[in-house]
Amino acid sequence: MPEEDLVELKFRLYDGSDIGPFRYSPASTVAMLKERIVAEWPKDKKIVPKAANDIKLINAGKILENNKTVGQCRAPFGDLPRGVITMHVVVQLSLAKAKPEKKVDEAPRKHVCSCTIL
Repeated sequence: MPEEDLVELKFRLYDGSDIGPFRYSPASTVAMLKERIVAEWPKDKKIVPKAANDIKLINAGKILENNKTVGQCRAPFGDLPRGVITMHVVVQLSLAKAKPEKKVDEAPRKHVCSCTIL
């Protein structure tokens, strides 16, 4: 693939630091980008995603879907001369991992209600 067809992307993290820039084919999917972000994530951060599903990518104010390609996500930037496109990364850890499961009381609770009419 010719060098000029590649799209240059960098990923802005929650603390303002960046991962990248890296060059991608327009046929690369958002899921592939997320995998690369998880692999390149700085180890010194307090919040670290464990898997690609723990992050969301935002470009031009829209959350990108995993099955979309870089070429499809880049549409609003088609008129710009070759430049680095910044995508924002939001870490959203799954609730199952983030919160411990509540214990369910197996015995049914009896509700008592009393009213007094004078």
